[in-house]
Amino acid sequence: MKNTSLLYTVPLLLVSLLFFACEKEGTDTPPANPSYKGEFVNGAHTTKGTASIDQAESTLTFTNFKTDNGPDLNIYIATSLSNVTSDYIDLGDIKGVKGTYTYDLPAGKDYSTYKYVIAWCVPFNVNFGHAELVKQ
Repeated sequence: MKNTSLLYTVPLLLVSLLFFACEKEGTDTPPANPSYKGEFVNGAHTTKGTASIDQAESTLTFTNFKTDNGPDLNIYIATSLSNVTSDYIDLGDIKGVKGTYTYDLPAGKDYSTYKYVIAWCVPFNVNFGHAELVKQ
């Protein structure tokens, strides 16, 4: 009887450990004195956290970020919320849906114009949530 219970217990423990190990939260550090900052608000999905750009305007950081998972989520920086895909910068795939993450920013962009950070679902053209960046 002991061998049978062990036969089921060990695989269950291994699956549990793998599940929790893969659910890694980002641990990047937000800039101490950001040049731009904004709070995420809900779009089509509940989204929260803070977006900030460092003084060198080279890094975008999400702090305490949380949104729902979805197909092909990318991070966009756009000039408008009404027509997101007309003038935007695609920072690539979302790094995670819960935690603190950083993204490299292209040089020479005006973040008073590209002021909306958006978690964008590419196949469905849906704004999961966004933050409006404000000069600090």
